[in-house]
Amino acid sequence: MAGENTAAEIRDDRERCELVAYEDGSVAGVIAYFVMYPEPGALVAVHTVVDPEHRGKGMAGALAREFYAMAAREGVLAVPLCPYVARWARRHPDQAPEVPQELVGGAERQLASHPELF
Repeated sequence: MAGENTAAEIRDDRERCELVAYEDGSVAGVIAYFVMYPEPGALVAVHTVVDPEHRGKGMAGALAREFYAMAAREGVLAVPLCPYVARWARRHPDQAPEVPQELVGGAERQLASHPELF
């Protein structure tokens, strides 16, 4: 299993709904997400991309970990519609609280009715 990338700086770009990992000042990876409304709300991960030069360094895992930590800090659940984030969550149940299926369904419906979110 790849090691965690400790050199990455991860920042939330809420305006663009992207959680972005930087390494040496360059974008190394991104989780695209949207904020689900109405209350109680959730952060919904839609897609994860890591630059080919940064693959195998644990960058995607670091992004997923921060995505769940960000949701926890905001007091909302993280909904993993992104296949990578969903796999990461299954492997890290201690860091990724299980999401009620009705919330997942609501996120899927919101994304389907507003494709501009992705």
